[in-house]
Amino acid sequence: MKKRYWFLVIAVTVLAAAVYINYPKLDLISGFAAKSVASGHFADGRTLQMIEEGDNDIPLVDLAMNAIDEKNKWATASVFGLKTRKAIWRDGLGAMLVDDDFDASKPYNIPKRNTVKNNLAFPYGDAEPKDTFFENVNYGKLQKAVDEAFDHSTEKFKRTRSVLVVYKDHIIAEKYDPGFNKKSKILGWSMTKSLTATYFGILQKQHKFDIFKPAPIAEWKKDKRAKITTNDLLHMNSGLEWDENYETISDATTMLFLSKDMTKVQRGKCAAFQPNQNWNYSSGTTNLLSGILRKQFKTHQQYLDFWYSSLIDKIGMQSMFIETDMSGNYVGSSYGWATTRDWAKFGLLYLHKGNWKGEQLFNPSWVNYVTTPTKGSDGRYGAHFWLNKGGYYPDAPRDLYSANGFQGQHVFIIPSKDLVIVRMGLKENPGFDFNHFLKEISGSVKG
Repeated sequence: MKKRYWFLVIAVTVLAAAVYINYPKLDLISGFAAKSVASGHFADGRTLQMIEEGDNDIPLVDLAMNAIDEKNKWATASVFGLKTRKAIWRDGLGAMLVDDDFDASKPYNIPKRNTVKNNLAFPYGDAEPKDTFFENVNYGKLQKAVDEAFDHSTEKFKRTRSVLVVYKDHIIAEKYDPGFNKKSKILGWSMTKSLTATYFGILQKQHKFDIFKPAPIAEWKKDKRAKITTNDLLHMNSGLEWDENYETISDATTMLFLSKDMTKVQRGKCAAFQPNQNWNYSSGTTNLLSGILRKQFKTHQQYLDFWYSSLIDKIGMQSMFIETDMSGNYVGSSYGWATTRDWAKFGLLYLHKGNWKGEQLFNPSWVNYVTTPTKGSDGRYGAHFWLNKGGYYPDAPRDLYSANGFQGQHVFIIPSKDLVIVRMGLKENPGFDFNHFLKEISGSVKG
């Protein structure tokens, strides 16, 4: 009896200590959990169990107790009954974390979509891709590489959800983990950053924006931040303070899970370095860019529509949607959802240097711009795209560049091979060996 008593005392003490140590993080933990549940369930139809065993299977986040309200379209989460957070679903805008002051009954604008279907085959339409055989593709080697990217049985080592390989606009390999398929919408996390940057390429082609002029931020005009250009922001070398750490309370986690207006967080930071002197990856910078985009339009409705009419719907990414913050800004750093096939279309747009069915969405020179290494990145980063010029993946082609996201979301673009490779999952380097993955797939295509 005494042993059982002392075991209980120790267990309660350990639990209390864990709560005390992590109490400042509880807002973030329950915020992440509630947002993840609301998005995954209402966007993609995932069950609560599937989300908790997949999307929310992250240390500390897995402590959250979650619930779904089907009638009101929201999800709640708390940790040991503390710090309850709510995320509501709004058709057209996705899931959004809200605070106690948010008025969910207030009318809101939603983007106008052009989702007219056609009978064209992938990637230019919604019909199934045509079967095509390429003599220079080693299909056995390709399929083996794709199969090796997935776990077997109940393993949780590689945690791949989908792989899609497109060669010369044709799907030559496609596979999904149980519970996912070609219609599953998957969060791209920071792959959304590459999408956000693309709008500046589109506006530049339309002669509506000059990225080389000082960033249009009124608060910066009277101090040394006045020298920061939009070009600096796109290259993540503005010199502004920022802490991008997802394992603790940081600028990034505070912004994503506590801020009402995510465009303001980076805007209020002080300059720690001169522009173009210090590369520092920053989700706050991308949301600041989303705020700059919003200022280019006379109305909020025009801002909402532009993201779809100029790009997403233009290239038939009909499954895609971008979620907003409480102030109605697109969370351009992190919250883009789409099917694997639609993510591949974004890669193909870049593979074709901005041309889609004969229409030039951005200038071909924009591709050179985003793939030019940022000073201080060791050839790893360009303008909101990741690069392989420095050989980060030593056995993959050096001209490879990609849109990357948290937990190993990737759209790889390899011009020399005419390839786009999409991998979605829950494990990134070094847990998942992307170098081997890319080596084997690119090596299966000769010439």
